[in-house]
Amino acid sequence: MCVLRVVRPDKLMLAVQDFVIASLGKSFVEPPPFDLAACYEDSTVTTPLIFVLSAGSDPTRAFYSFAEAAGMRAKVEGISLGQGQGALAAQLIGDAQIKGQWVLLQNCHLAASWMGELERVVEAIDPEKVSKDFRLWLTSMPSRAFPVSVLQNGVKMTNEPPKGLRANLRNFYYQLNDDMLSQTNKPAAFRKLLFGLAFFHAVVQERKRFGPLGWNRPYDFNNSDLEISMRQLMLFLDEYDEVPYRVLHTLTSYINYGGRVTDDKDSRTIDVILRDYFTPAVLRDDYRFTPSGVYYSPPVDEDMPHKSYMDYIDGLPLNADPEVFGMHPNANITCDTNETEETLDVILSLQPRTGGGSGKGRDAIVAEAARDIAGRLPDDFDIEAIAMRYPVLYEESMNTVLVQECIRYNKLLAAMKRSLADIQKALKGLVVMSKELDDMGSALHANKVPGMWEAKAYPSLKPLAAWVADLIERLHFIGTWVEAGPPPVFWISGFFFPQAFLTGTMQNYARKKTLPIDTLAFDFVYLNHTPAESVAAKPEDGCYIRGLYLEGARFDEGVGRLADSTPKQLFTQLPVMHLLPVQNRVPPTTGVYLCPVYKILSRWGVLATTGTFG
Repeated sequence: MCVLRVVRPDKLMLAVQDFVIASLGKSFVEPPPFDLAACYEDSTVTTPLIFVLSAGSDPTRAFYSFAEAAGMRAKVEGISLGQGQGALAAQLIGDAQIKGQWVLLQNCHLAASWMGELERVVEAIDPEKVSKDFRLWLTSMPSRAFPVSVLQNGVKMTNEPPKGLRANLRNFYYQLNDDMLSQTNKPAAFRKLLFGLAFFHAVVQERKRFGPLGWNRPYDFNNSDLEISMRQLMLFLDEYDEVPYRVLHTLTSYINYGGRVTDDKDSRTIDVILRDYFTPAVLRDDYRFTPSGVYYSPPVDEDMPHKSYMDYIDGLPLNADPEVFGMHPNANITCDTNETEETLDVILSLQPRTGGGSGKGRDAIVAEAARDIAGRLPDDFDIEAIAMRYPVLYEESMNTVLVQECIRYNKLLAAMKRSLADIQKALKGLVVMSKELDDMGSALHANKVPGMWEAKAYPSLKPLAAWVADLIERLHFIGTWVEAGPPPVFWISGFFFPQAFLTGTMQNYARKKTLPIDTLAFDFVYLNHTPAESVAAKPEDGCYIRGLYLEGARFDEGVGRLADSTPKQLFTQLPVMHLLPVQNRVPPTTGVYLCPVYKILSRWGVLATTGTFG
């Protein structure tokens, strides 16, 4: 595993998984189905049953289903806690102890001020005076206000969304039976479409593990979305003579699941995904969900439909290939590398803060890193001299853009130089080691960008070493512009605030042609087979830019269009692009992919003046 960490970090978690299976057994990598009955057996009248909530999980349906199976559905009293609900909750608990009822108090974390009273009520329960059928059920997000004694004495349960496509499908079908799969007056169509729906649910949930490649924003799709979609499927199959695919598709992709989606690209994606599962072809036994044929709509034994599905699900691969999510194999590299880094970050955070043995201690490493970075930083830009050399001109907005960029970089440089000097003094005992400096030292030791720098800096996901190298390159780009004038090709990734540069380019054209700027839009012309270094002069109108990268695709310069990525090549640089302002531009409607541009891989950010952007 140490060798894999060095040469193929994306394979490390698979090796960890194999190591756990070989050392402890396969059961340790396959989460067991949620079993409320077993938890109930461990409880008593004085031990509450506590659901620890997590994003994407809702135990309410499972609780009421279990209450129905236990014959206690009519004896359940539930309430969602919040302001003013404490007295009612205490009364419910008192009445239930006498009548032998179950009490469900939901969202305890929303009633922090009443948690002390809850602790008193629980501790006052006398098993000699309480009905043996009484049980107290609690649900809460992790909260510091939750009583420790209640937590220690209670039966804790958590129903996190299962990890992995197979586990997701298995968790859903584990709760079904033959009778439930034979409902509606079209049982064969219902089973096929229900499996497609469950598969769709597993796919949209599992895409989240790919980060921004899966969804631009993380969404908490949960079992309630699947439950309501299943009920609608049953309803419309009974009401229509033919399967209403269009109605089911609209309700599921745009309302039940799409109601959570806030990004227009994600809305487009979820609509396309569902088309593979709500289609007449899914009723065939030979319908394949993936090109390889590993995932398909399985044939069903009419006498034992539930067993047929469970057997098929148990035979699926433990780790799904990216193809099932409609992705290139490269997506697995990105996903697995991120998972490896997150796991190792947690391990690193658990390491002792002081070094041992003959190696360098933490303080020595931090001091050396601070000295190295401080020695590499250039002098601040002379804003007054630059403003005199590049004055505000009506016909040249780039002068204003340059001065603004220099001001922003100066603020970052000042924060860095001041904090680097302070932490070196603090390590020597010359100044007090404040919390901010201590946090900075921890970041330098872990090769991360300190928070006090990030607050003054541009968005970036790079580790500290790469971030410093990138900053030096950015400062060189701006410094060269100051000394030698505007470059023929602008490095758009080097701008602190690239939106100002784009606006300035548009302003120059609008003022030159005396056109209203709100009628202009950029046309995009690629300079194929033309390296940036060979471009000697700027264009007559607009500007040349470089520094844009594609993720999930590549630009084929031979044909001048997007193509599939090359295996193991995660990012490809676009050729030099000419941003050409055009009045009343009519974008093409065919042969074009509407590709968004983001500053960083996480696909989010905040503008300094006008809010969020994509």
